[in-house]
Amino acid sequence: MMIIPATNLGLEIKVLSEQADSSAKLATTQIGDYTDEATVIEFAQGVDVVTFDHEHVPLTILAKLEQSGISVQPSSKALAHAQNKLVMRQALEKIGAPNPIWKAVSSAAELDSFIKDHGPEVIVKTPIGGYDGKGVRVVKSSGEVSDWLESQTLASRGGQLLAEQKVSFTRELSQLSARSRSGEFASWPVVETRQRQGVCSEVISPAPELSATLVSKSVEIAKLISESLDVTGMLAVEMFQTDAGELLVNELAMRPHNSGHFSIEGSVTSQFEQHLRAVLDLPLGSTEAVRPFAVMANIIGNSDKTDYLENYPQIMTKFPGVKIHSYGKSPRVGRKLGHVTALGDLAASCLASAVSCRDQLLGINIAKPE
Repeated sequence: MMIIPATNLGLEIKVLSEQADSSAKLATTQIGDYTDEATVIEFAQGVDVVTFDHEHVPLTILAKLEQSGISVQPSSKALAHAQNKLVMRQALEKIGAPNPIWKAVSSAAELDSFIKDHGPEVIVKTPIGGYDGKGVRVVKSSGEVSDWLESQTLASRGGQLLAEQKVSFTRELSQLSARSRSGEFASWPVVETRQRQGVCSEVISPAPELSATLVSKSVEIAKLISESLDVTGMLAVEMFQTDAGELLVNELAMRPHNSGHFSIEGSVTSQFEQHLRAVLDLPLGSTEAVRPFAVMANIIGNSDKTDYLENYPQIMTKFPGVKIHSYGKSPRVGRKLGHVTALGDLAASCLASAVSCRDQLLGINIAKPE
C-alpha cells in the first residue's frame, strides 16, 4: 500500500520480501530472510532509507546498518519500544504516559501475587512477537500460562512475561500520527476500533461521541510518545477508553497500522504517503478528513476457499460507493485478506455499508456490531 503513493511522489521503492508471491510483489526486488544479517545488509546497500511494515527485524541487525551509516527510520532505539512490550511499559512510565497497572513477572509465584493484588483476572502477554490477539491470555491463576513459564520457553521470550490489570473499558481507540526526522508532527482524528476474537474487525473515524477533552488528550499522548521516544514515521497508539472516562495506552506500532487504513480514501493524505514523507524528511501532508466519517471493515478469512472475490462484480454493483482493497494473499481462516472503506455524513450508515459489503464478499452473515 506504499507503492502507489511512492510512485505518485516520484520515489523508487524496493522491498525485501520473504516470498516471491508476497502482497508487495510489484515492488519486491529481493527475496530473503529479514532475520539474516547478511541478507538485510546486502538489501540496504541499494536504498537511501530503510523502513518497515512490521516490527520484527532484529534490533542487532538494524544497529549494524546504523553503524555503517545507513538511515534506519524509525531508529533501532525507537523501534525497541514496539518490539518489546516490557520495554514499552517501562518507557511509558518514565515519560508519564498513562499505563494500566503492570508488572514484569518471571515465576508462577510472582504472577499469582500480581493476580491476588489486581485480580480476580489479569492479562498476561508475551513481551515479544504477539499480535492480533496472539501472545495474550486472560488468566485467573499462573497455571493458565504454565507453558509460557516453562524455563526454556520463558528464556526464549527474554526471561519475563508482562502482567497487566484487566482494564474495565468502554471501547478501544487508536491515535494515528506521524513525525518527520526534523520533528514536524501531524495527527489524524482518533478512531474507534472494534475487535472480534482479538482481531480488529472495524474502524470508525472519527470515534463517535468522544469528548473534546479526550480528543485533545489522545493527541497529547501521541505527541509525548513520538517526541520522547524519537519516533520517525507513523505511530499508532492503541488505547482503552476506561469506564471512568480516562485513556490508558495498550500497545504501540511504529509503522502504517491497520487502524489507519481508512485514511487511503478518508483523508487528504493517507498514512502510507505520510510515512514516506516522514521517513524521508519531506513536509508532511494534510490529515484533514475528506468526509465527516470513514469506516473501514477488515476482510478476514473465514475459510480456505480459493477465491473470496468470486462475487466481486455483483458486490461492486451493489456497493458503488464502497472502496474494496484486496491484498493478494492466499485465503486462510483468521487472516486479513483485505479491507473495505465507506465514507459519508453519518457513522451508522457508513458502518452498515462497510460491514454489509465485507460480509457479502465473504459470503457470510455476521451480526451487526452494537
